[in-house]
Amino acid sequence: MTLTKDEVLALIPQQRPFRFLDRLVRLDEGGAVGEYTFRSDETFYPGHFPHNPVTPGVILMETMCQTGIVALGIYLLALEQPRELVERTTTLLTECAVELTRVVRPGETVRVTAEKVFWRRRKLKSNVVLTLSDGTAVASGTVAGMGVLP
Repeated sequence: MTLTKDEVLALIPQQRPFRFLDRLVRLDEGGAVGEYTFRSDETFYPGHFPHNPVTPGVILMETMCQTGIVALGIYLLALEQPRELVERTTTLLTECAVELTRVVRPGETVRVTAEKVFWRRRKLKSNVVLTLSDGTAVASGTVAGMGVLP
């Protein structure tokens, strides 16, 4: 079955305050594009860093993974399996090689572009690029994850 972008968003298990995907711009068998705006009230900004808030690198990586392996993985799994199985599957990170090249500040919108490298037996590997809404490069690399059942 093919899921719509809205159906995939509804199936993503991460929720606020740990959901870093506002909208899916593109979603198909070859990849996904997602966007997120970092709000000034995010829970991590008061401590990272006081008076000079910067989005933690691990959060930027999570942002890339939520589009590049979670959303895309849900879409790809739904093409092969019944919805009940898709709803019960959780995607866990298995590998990550990402280079960060710029900071992201409160109020900035980022775009994740993910291109599928491979998909087999619920394992997904994607090349990901994180940019600001104006196209400025923030990070790039490869992420992978595996869908598991409880």
